[in-house]
Amino acid sequence: MDTKLTGSLDDCKIIAAFLVIAIHTSPLTSFNAEADFVLTRILARTAVPFFLMVTGYFLLPQYIFGKSMDHRPLLRFVRKTLLLYAAAILIFLPVNLYAGQLEDMGAADFIRMLLFDGTFYHLWYLPASITGVLLLWMLGKKFSFQILFMICLALYGFGLSGDSYYGFIMKLPAVEDLYNGLFHIFSHTRNGLFYVPVFLAMGARFGHTSSYPSCVSAYLRNRKRRFHICGFLISLLLLIFEGMLLHRFHVQRHDSMYLSLLPCMAFLFAVVLSIKKRPVPVFRSISTWIYLLHPLMIILVRGAAKLTHCQAVFVENSLIHYISVCFLSGFSAWMTGRYFTFHKHRYDLKGRAWIEVDRKKLSHNVSVLKDLLPPGCKLMPAVKANAYGHGAVLIAGILNQIGIDSFCAASVSEGIELRKGGVCGEILILGYTHPEYFPLLGKYDLTQTVINSRYAKLLNEYGKPMKVHIKIDTGMHRLGERAEHVEEIAHIFELKNLMIEGIYTHLCADESTSPKDRAFTEAQAKAFYQVVSALRKRGCSCPRVHLLASYGLINYPELSGDYARVGIALYGVLSSRSDVEGCSVPLLPVLSVKARIAAVRDIFPGESVGYGLAYTAAEKRKIAVLSIGYADGLPRALSCGKGSALVNGRRAPITGRICMDQTIIDITGIPGVREGDIAVVIGRSGGEEITVYDIAEQTGTITNEILSRLGGRLERIPV
Repeated sequence: MDTKLTGSLDDCKIIAAFLVIAIHTSPLTSFNAEADFVLTRILARTAVPFFLMVTGYFLLPQYIFGKSMDHRPLLRFVRKTLLLYAAAILIFLPVNLYAGQLEDMGAADFIRMLLFDGTFYHLWYLPASITGVLLLWMLGKKFSFQILFMICLALYGFGLSGDSYYGFIMKLPAVEDLYNGLFHIFSHTRNGLFYVPVFLAMGARFGHTSSYPSCVSAYLRNRKRRFHICGFLISLLLLIFEGMLLHRFHVQRHDSMYLSLLPCMAFLFAVVLSIKKRPVPVFRSISTWIYLLHPLMIILVRGAAKLTHCQAVFVENSLIHYISVCFLSGFSAWMTGRYFTFHKHRYDLKGRAWIEVDRKKLSHNVSVLKDLLPPGCKLMPAVKANAYGHGAVLIAGILNQIGIDSFCAASVSEGIELRKGGVCGEILILGYTHPEYFPLLGKYDLTQTVINSRYAKLLNEYGKPMKVHIKIDTGMHRLGERAEHVEEIAHIFELKNLMIEGIYTHLCADESTSPKDRAFTEAQAKAFYQVVSALRKRGCSCPRVHLLASYGLINYPELSGDYARVGIALYGVLSSRSDVEGCSVPLLPVLSVKARIAAVRDIFPGESVGYGLAYTAAEKRKIAVLSIGYADGLPRALSCGKGSALVNGRRAPITGRICMDQTIIDITGIPGVREGDIAVVIGRSGGEEITVYDIAEQTGTITNEILSRLGGRLERIPV
């Protein structure tokens, strides 16, 4: 689970993948053998541990520290890795056969190769990572992290003696016999039993404790970063010295495992994590495919060079050889990633009914709303209620990409969904969280609203540091401590476990600028800022204050604040048509709802359609059945001609009652309608348009309700 700005890990995985290519191509041999050894047999040995630590970082903290019983992420990892391994075996099988590597191989040798060594020289990593993950999962159920890590260190130490320090144990015949016996089971101690677990455990530890508490100053964070950089540089020098010394005395059986590699990786990972950057998921896919495909590119470069008689350039010049392999590996990885992405979404998402989310319109709305922001204020989009029906993870992900990193949601479950979807930045929970779920706030790095002074004490009694915003009731009388209770609010700042990062209120009449509503809104703002002023005079730090939402930003931007919690306006609509007609902000609706036509049929005079025989044809009609119903959020009140859909740019009235899963429309007079065609429920088709305002007016409600009730089984597709 990625709850932080960990894009630097994605970047470094790409670098690590190219270091693996260096191991297998020796790019400096044409120039200096010693330099090549330092690069490929010492420095590049950081690449695979980095991959392992990233896996441990994201996958294992919940099992080692949280003792999670949700095994789905673990099973997904094992299943995905097994599928990759199976695909890689098939990809390299022709090379195995051509090289004669499978000839005269017994069953025991084949099993050893499959479980430990890999069917090609680089594929050992896949079964090893599965073995290591499962081992730590089992150990994590029984032991504390301290004991688990000591076991991992012991395993690494045992493996070290069979790797870079093998020459020393050869002086002990009994121990040498033990290792030589083990080498009949696996070829190297660089495997899932001895090499992998310690790096997975180190990654898991970082995943559990990598974020700095918000109370830590930037100065202390920078000091810690400088410490990690110095530690990395010192341990890197020790690693080079150790590797060269062992190489000089010819004691290495293999050269993957070093003592100094452990502190070197710990400091390196800490440095990388200190670089805050938004994740780039595509880099994860590309780095994986670079690792898997690069041996084929080595074969391709060598084969092409031989055919074109260019060995002197592309093979004998080791650096050009390396660069050529890197280029082809990167390109093939990118193309492979695109291919699988295409086929992943191919069978798709538009088979029944779906929602299309227009990225450009969303970005346009962000831009025009930013233009309204008072100085020092930033957007904190409200993505509650599944982002008003638009898809919370999808919307927040797009907003992350354009630089927005503060959000608010209604509940802890909504916050968890965002985190599991990879959304980064601050997530403020606006509503109540039961004390039973307080642990989830810390686990998923969520900020909780203090809804009153009694609730503040409950949060404090939980006993662990908790990031919070305090809500002040200035007249809505829903949640929040009353504005006149300054003493009680000040006491909240004294609670040692509450890290107060903001204070806010909710304007309840800001959708109107009538004299009465303006007076009430301004009174709310005055009361709120009086509370903030009184608290600051008492020495209470109020880091961020906010009171504006969509209507507040549009109608009362002068009320200022550090955040604007924009909701409905972000999605290009306001609550009613009259609101948007009186608004000068050029908002564009982001969402369209579409459905497939499942059937087209004729209805003859006297025949009835749908439940309750609510419609009976007086003459011959042609109808179409849409694959969408009230379970998808289409209001049943649109039945019997009150609503319509668009087909081929023409309006088709709803006939009979809307069903749970289907809706029947009258397409008489609309030519060329076929099964599988697309009907528009909300949006534009040709010169016609059905807006969410139309549906809200036809059903006697506001657009917020129509949008937020759009069903979860509607796929959300960015366009």
